[in-house]
Amino acid sequence: MGEMTTALQASLDRLLDSPGVTGVALVDAVTGLTYATAGDIAEAGDGPEVSEFATLIAERLGAAGADGELESVVTTTTKRHHVLFSVARPGGDPLILAAGLDRDRVNMALALRSLGDRASEVLA
Repeated sequence: MGEMTTALQASLDRLLDSPGVTGVALVDAVTGLTYATAGDIAEAGDGPEVSEFATLIAERLGAAGADGELESVVTTTTKRHHVLFSVARPGGDPLILAAGLDRDRVNMALALRSLGDRASEVLA
């Protein structure tokens, strides 16, 4: 278990190398349990709140007739971006990779691409 935790932590730490990324967390999408964090935890978001937010958005999209699974959510304020990515895992409920971004230091398109590409690597 220790090696997996270390590998997971190293994966999350590498996400902080992306310009403007200030904090990341890996959260169980159903329970809100936070498995690991890196950087500023407050910027990444609280596990239960992240889970509830993603569930609410998925439910509302479904009620509006949207097809498919929730893939990502971007919330923007005047100073910050908050990004949620769904991370599929074999034999279990999905996880959520939550990331806080500093709006003044981030190129949003590059950050989304980088985080999206790396989201699946978190569990590798």
